[in-house]
Amino acid sequence: MGQNNPTPSLNTRPPVQYTYTTHTLPCPATASLTGLHGLKAPASNSQGSTMASPNNASWTTGLCGCCDDAGSCCLTLFCPCVAFGRIAEIVDQGATSCCVSGMLYMALASVTGMGCLYSCCYRSRLRDQYRLEEKPCADCCVHWFCEACALCQEYRELKNRGFDMSIGWQANMQKMGKSGATAAPQMNPGMTR
Repeated sequence: MGQNNPTPSLNTRPPVQYTYTTHTLPCPATASLTGLHGLKAPASNSQGSTMASPNNASWTTGLCGCCDDAGSCCLTLFCPCVAFGRIAEIVDQGATSCCVSGMLYMALASVTGMGCLYSCCYRSRLRDQYRLEEKPCADCCVHWFCEACALCQEYRELKNRGFDMSIGWQANMQKMGKSGATAAPQMNPGMTR
């Protein structure tokens, strides 16, 4: 009776600490990119999301720098399908042609009004290839709210990186002294099976 027993605590377990992680889901087509000029796309984690690189580069021009290049500004404003087609051909490294990408963009934009959903994937690819910052906001938001400015910025970025946007991927690779895509081997006329 003389012993003083402390009352047991109702909360005997240590507090649980939760950690939250966020993942950015990339465009499905960006799974295995090898960037232009030997740059590789950032590594992906097991969920397939692209991990941020600690040393992302800045864009060469701002989102609202449309007047820096009047030609690309007019092209993007009056013929966004042509501007997008050229961007897509360079970003895809010649895997798709300017005409095919531009026509698909035009069809999506005119039928559904959602061409921005297609073009935002290419902004993500361009950023991955050059390790550019995702700014001023997420790629889909930039294209949703400022489609013309986004296309114009991407067009200027590729021009500033040395591409002649009007000649396509193959001609740019020839101009730079690099091989663009693998061509079928030519057979010697004297060779037989």
